[in-house]
Amino acid sequence: MTGTKRVAGFTHFDDDGKAVMVDVSDKDVTGRTATARGSVTMKPETLRLIEQGGVEKGDVLGVARLAGIMAAKRTPDLVPLCHPLPLTSVAVDLACDAARNAVDITATCKLRGRTGVEMEALTAVAVAALTVYDMCKAVDRGMTIGEIRLTHKAGGKSGTFTRED
Repeated sequence: MTGTKRVAGFTHFDDDGKAVMVDVSDKDVTGRTATARGSVTMKPETLRLIEQGGVEKGDVLGVARLAGIMAAKRTPDLVPLCHPLPLTSVAVDLACDAARNAVDITATCKLRGRTGVEMEALTAVAVAALTVYDMCKAVDRGMTIGEIRLTHKAGGKSGTFTRED
């Protein structure tokens, strides 16, 4: 990372403290994966509508899955300093949890490259959650999007990370 200054562990600053995209040209190309999770909590009636396909705007889980996949591919357009990455796989899964009145979202991104895919997985979860909210807001404006977090990452020099929840 020529010309890059590490300030308290941060790598996105040059020697003058200006924001820069990290230079990854000297990093090895390796297989990299990342998984993120999040939830949208809601009224029990809203969750039932989603499960029964009764939301007026359509198939909430199907549309949110597609939105998450599309968002992962657009992450460098949304998050400054993210590298455009040649994703080889994006999987977004949504599951209804009646015990918590929640839609749980999991996204896993993969590639072979010089930098990780954590931001892509997190972005996929965030946009899928926003899509659930958007499609259901007419019946439940009190929904809560939360607990978006990285749960697993593998590949690259820093190795493997698994959240201990």
